Amino acid sequence: MAETHVLFVEDDDVIREATQLALERDGFTVTAMPDGLSGLEAFRANRPDIALLDVMLPGMDGVSLCRRIRDESTVPVIMLSARADSIDVVLGLEAGADDYVTKPFDGSVLMARIRAVLRRFNHAADAGAGDGEDEAAGGVLVFGELEVDTEGMEVRKGGAPVALTPTEMRLLLEFSSAPGTVLSRDKLLERVWDYGWGGDTRVVDVHVQRLRSKIGQDRIETVRGFGYKLKG
Repeated sequence: MAETHVLFVEDDDVIREATQLALERDGFTVTAMPDGLSGLEAFRANRPDIALLDVMLPGMDGVSLCRRIRDESTVPVIMLSARADSIDVVLGLEAGADDYVTKPFDGSVLMARIRAVLRRFNHAADAGAGDGEDEAAGGVLVFGELEVDTEGMEVRKGGAPVALTPTEMRLLLEFSSAPGTVLSRDKLLERVWDYGWGGDTRVVDVHVQRLRSKIGQDRIETVRGFGYKLKG
C-alpha cells in the first residue's frame, strides 16, 4: 500500500488531521483538502488511486464532487457521512460512489473498506489485462443485445460500448457467471464488495439500479424476498 495515493476531502480540521495521520501510518500517501473545490483541483492535479469524500463540504458538497470525479474517472470513491439516513447514502451511491462509511468511524473499519474497494478496482484492472489462465475469463457472453467480454472487460449493448465503473463491472460479472440464478444481496456483498461481515444492502440495491440504467432495466430481475438474477 506504500504507493497508494488517497485524496481525502473533509472540512472538520480534527477529523481531517487525525484520519490523515492514521492513513499515513498505514502506508498510504495522502492529499488532504478542506472543501469540495480544492478537492476537485487536487484530484485533477494528482490523480489519486482512491478518493474519500465527506458528504457535507463547503463550496461544493461531497455528492457534487463525486459526480464531477465520476465524469472524468472510474477511480474508486468512498463517501463519509455523519448521518446514516437513506437520502445521504442513496445520493452518494447514485452519484457514483463505490461505498460509504458512517461517521464517527473506527479507523480499522475505514482501512478495511479502503482495501476492499482497492482490491475490487485492481482485480478489474488485472482481469482486463488478461493472462489467459482463467477459463471463466476467456470469451464473450451474450444475453440478447448485451455482450459481456470477460477477457477484455468490455460491455456492449446493441453493439455500442457501455461504460461501467469497476464495481459495476464486478457486479455484472457475478450475474453473467450464473444467468438465471438468484443471487442474494448478502452473497453479492460478499463477492463484489468483499464484505466478510454484514453490510448495508442499500449499497447493492443502488448499484443494481445504476447497472440497470446502463444495460437495460429489464435485464436484471428482482426476485422479491431473495435477491436479483440476470435474465439469460
